[in-house]
Amino acid sequence: MPEPVGMALGDTRLLADVCGANDYNLRLLERLLGARLHVRGNEIMVDSDDACVAPLFVAIITQLLEAIGEGVPSSPDLITAIHASLTPEGDRRDKGGQSCADMFKEAAIQVPGAFGRVFPRTANQALYLRGLATHDITFAIGPAGTGKTYLAVAWALREVLTKSRRKLVLTRPVVEAGESLGFLPGDLAQKINPYLRPLYDAMEALVPFDVVRRLEDSHTIEIAPLAYMRGRSLNHCVVILDEAQNTTKEQMKMFLTRLGEGSAAVITGDTTQIDLPRKSESGLLHALSILSGVDDIFTCRMDGRDVVRNSLVRKIIEAYESEL
Repeated sequence: MPEPVGMALGDTRLLADVCGANDYNLRLLERLLGARLHVRGNEIMVDSDDACVAPLFVAIITQLLEAIGEGVPSSPDLITAIHASLTPEGDRRDKGGQSCADMFKEAAIQVPGAFGRVFPRTANQALYLRGLATHDITFAIGPAGTGKTYLAVAWALREVLTKSRRKLVLTRPVVEAGESLGFLPGDLAQKINPYLRPLYDAMEALVPFDVVRRLEDSHTIEIAPLAYMRGRSLNHCVVILDEAQNTTKEQMKMFLTRLGEGSAAVITGDTTQIDLPRKSESGLLHALSILSGVDDIFTCRMDGRDVVRNSLVRKIIEAYESEL
């Protein structure tokens, strides 16, 4: 049997970051490598009869230490992404020769006044943030929990708080998800607020509430129901269209043609949760089919492997997908 291969870590704090709470990261690495790991002093050892395991183990720990050194939080998602980037069966993304740690570091977002830097937690999320930075229109397609809305809001807040764009416009189709809500009291903002709650949740998770309120009071953040966008021209704005799977073809065309000079649009949606009447075609699906060849439009497609909300959510999504 080959001798155990070890990686020496500098101090106990670094060892704790790598191992994770209750050694959760170690247990995850064992499942990914199919080998037994144990800690001796400040060294992590791997035991395996497979000669391919030790080099892979060293490569994963090396990239993980590099990422931690750059400030990327050690997490199960980061370890999974690094493992996927180093194995042929898992490497499903074109990273241009970069290490996974480099991608995560370069894609990180620093929102002024935020609680901390925002790092992608999967390789696909890193590509998503790169697409936001380099394209005027970005489609993010994927199931619940993949960070589509959260990352879009983080990037948009950085744009407006650094004065790169003058306004953040939040919009979504007002379509009820399988139940009738009846008449909603209040003014326009109060009526649409329940539908935009996920966007507010993302903002309040990123920056203090008083920052969000100040941006609203100065009209730097604007709530705009999709039906009220017709005829407008949005210049030097970031526009986020959430739940885009519930737009009609006409609504999607209208939205995309609102973009003016210096503006960027982020369209997020889950094509498995369409709440439109059965006879209506989703504007998101239609746009994806006809705009695939248009320059400066980036499409990021996520799946269950990109779910970061809760490991159980990933299993639920996989169970539902297996029935299709």
